[in-house]
Amino acid sequence: MRNKLKTGLALQAAIAGALISTTAGAVDFVSGDWKFSVDGNVNVDYIYSSCQSSTSAEAVTTVVGACVGNQNGSSVSNIGNGLLPAALAFGVATTQDGYDIAAHFGLYPGIATNDGGSPNLQKGNSGGSSNTALGSTGLDIRQVYMTFGNKDMGTFTFGRNIGLFGADAILNDMTLPGVGVAGSASTAAPSNTTLGSIGFGYIYTDWLAQMDYTTPDFNGFNATVGIFDPLNSLTDGPALAKKAPGFHGKLTYTTALPDDMKLYLSASFLSQKQNYEGLAGPVSYTGNGADLNAKFDVGGLDLFASYYYSKGLGTAGLFALGDYAGSARKGDGYLVQATYKYEQWKFGVNYGVSKLDYANTADQLAIPDLLDKNSKVTGGVYYQLTKNLMLLGEISDVKTQAHNGNQNKSTDVNAGAYLSF
Repeated sequence: MRNKLKTGLALQAAIAGALISTTAGAVDFVSGDWKFSVDGNVNVDYIYSSCQSSTSAEAVTTVVGACVGNQNGSSVSNIGNGLLPAALAFGVATTQDGYDIAAHFGLYPGIATNDGGSPNLQKGNSGGSSNTALGSTGLDIRQVYMTFGNKDMGTFTFGRNIGLFGADAILNDMTLPGVGVAGSASTAAPSNTTLGSIGFGYIYTDWLAQMDYTTPDFNGFNATVGIFDPLNSLTDGPALAKKAPGFHGKLTYTTALPDDMKLYLSASFLSQKQNYEGLAGPVSYTGNGADLNAKFDVGGLDLFASYYYSKGLGTAGLFALGDYAGSARKGDGYLVQATYKYEQWKFGVNYGVSKLDYANTADQLAIPDLLDKNSKVTGGVYYQLTKNLMLLGEISDVKTQAHNGNQNKSTDVNAGAYLSF
């Protein structure tokens, strides 16, 4: 099967990392003018995948998709983290001379034996990752940033933090405390995170070294603009140094409506020039993306919808399959979701699609089995056993199709617990 497995596993190990609750810290204490806080989570799921059998599997060139079995069969069992790894986050904050100053450090361990701290996977047999005895998991540090400003001037954020493009899609994905699409958990080398709906409705926002400015609130409107350290592609040739940073921005609007209804709208963009060494010399192209998001809450019912369009960004991860020999591929996708809370129960369903187009005729001739569409539907039940402990179960039906008609299907089922503090 012509599936970029090595790249896919590296992507799945790197993605979905350190998204934790934005509630107040579980432990807050004050020393002098400084306030210190600590919060985090631990989550564990049993994950079962029924994959496309190896005898019936068809070739699809992609980085993520429906799982495929092997000579041992088409069923895979794993115990691991879900879309989130575990997390331990530290914050410090103070006010000096009228400026609010804060810093944040996020440490994200997982429980997968083979994952030495995404994306630096421990090396095992056959030059890849291995889930063997005498191994250990690793520590993933996704967030190191500071903020300064005030309600009148706005806020500056400098450091490593979640990106702007694609952030609202994953932050509102109901599978965030769960699993969604199993990803590498459907293989012999599970990493510390699964896919959720990444590559099946949105492109992963990623964690970026960045310098941003966010405006004060203007009647519910906020805008953020900034630059970020340009990323290299997961699927292109050897990377070349970039002459300019990447650029991103985001506009949000939040309002309370009558009868306890709430509406949230957002739009974001990302742009970066990509440079790498091609077979015939240096290659460059520009990757651009934009998304629109809407969330409507009324009573226990939450409705969410997200749409993205990209050119040169590829699928699942930023710049993964983004081009063919410097010609950018276009793509788009969407995620629609409904959840309903009743007492301690929450029931939800979401459906996501991610599509990728050929760059040109040469691309079509060279890679006839290029990914055309990833789609999935997930149903979930979430039970709040206590204020901080959630029990959950999900089932996801997954489908991957190539432009030449090839396709594979799989099903992922998970059950586990999520403890936040």
